[in-house]
Amino acid sequence: MNAPSMTEVASLSLREARQPSSKVAHFGADQPLTLDAGQMLSPFDIAYETWGQLNADKSNAIYVCHALTGDQYAASRNPVTGKPGWWSSLIGPGKPIDTDRYFVVCSNVIGSCMGSTGPASIDPSTGLPYALDLPVLTIADMVRAQAMLIDRLGIDQLFAVIGGSMGGMQCLQWTVAYPERVFCALPIATGARHSSQNIAFHEVGRQAVMADPDWQSGRYIEGGVLPHKGLAVARMAAHVTYLSEAALQRKFGRNLQDRDSLGFGFEADFQIESYLRHQGTSFVDRFDANAYLYLTRAMDYFDIAADYGGRLADAFARTRTRFCLVSFSSDWLFPTEESRAVVHALNAAAASVSFVEVETDKGHDAFLLDEPVFYAAVDGFLSSAARARGLRQGQL
Repeated sequence: MNAPSMTEVASLSLREARQPSSKVAHFGADQPLTLDAGQMLSPFDIAYETWGQLNADKSNAIYVCHALTGDQYAASRNPVTGKPGWWSSLIGPGKPIDTDRYFVVCSNVIGSCMGSTGPASIDPSTGLPYALDLPVLTIADMVRAQAMLIDRLGIDQLFAVIGGSMGGMQCLQWTVAYPERVFCALPIATGARHSSQNIAFHEVGRQAVMADPDWQSGRYIEGGVLPHKGLAVARMAAHVTYLSEAALQRKFGRNLQDRDSLGFGFEADFQIESYLRHQGTSFVDRFDANAYLYLTRAMDYFDIAADYGGRLADAFARTRTRFCLVSFSSDWLFPTEESRAVVHALNAAAASVSFVEVETDKGHDAFLLDEPVFYAAVDGFLSSAARARGLRQGQL
């Protein structure tokens, strides 16, 4: 039986990986990106979107960092899926991240698959997709690339850096690597390092991808196929970690899917099974399997205290950034204890820090969902920081 060929959506996704609909900053051979792996990435691209207007003294810029499978279309319609931006509820005129007041930038991280250089990009030395020839990347590498983009935009200091989950890791990395360039920071549903449990879930996902015969040692694009089954299983396993037991029970319980009795087979008897299968199959066309390997590995390697003898407070010793950390009570992927550990380290470093734990049963994904308390926390913190920064309402 022949391997399944790429679908129309997957072909569109591949085109977006190489010719994105968004803005693109190209960095040539004279501007290489130094990587933690000891190599240089050159040339490379960063795909990005902006909203709002940069004010005269360039003091109102907010950098939004996306999560694992996110993209630069935080407040714009996604050109592959046609869906609204993943933070459209938070970014826009009159919203907590108010584009009438702030200039908002969101880029696709390097290693991903929506226009920034990643494993689906063409390796100029071979004319073929990088696949696994792309060096392994880290969160710090992503942030270095973002800093180069900010330089390109002529911005010396960001008013704020904001992100959830992997985006929260980038947010923390910004404050450690460039303490003088971040006025305030909002790390959300994140931690200072990836836990053993989280690494374990990622490894399950990576092994599922690599066990799919259509993965072809990472060279599936050249063969015109996709490791659909492996990537779908990886997404299913990961998606469970984004939810909470209470939310699953409330939403699905043990309800049967389109049947009145058990089927005594291995089809989707239960609604939760059908839901997870849908999550898996709807993911595989829009996201590159190799990018999933690279980004999960980047999260696994993240440990912001590692370069400071394991002392997290020392990582923040130079910071002058104002912080607000947000966690969610039912998040077991990045539990509240991990945010509190960062807060304690910031207190030890005499930093300005506030902390909000939002009571919700929506789990880790709560930062992407309708949570009024979360929205109010973001709005209140940014408004307070804007007053401290001297940004007047409506100032451009």
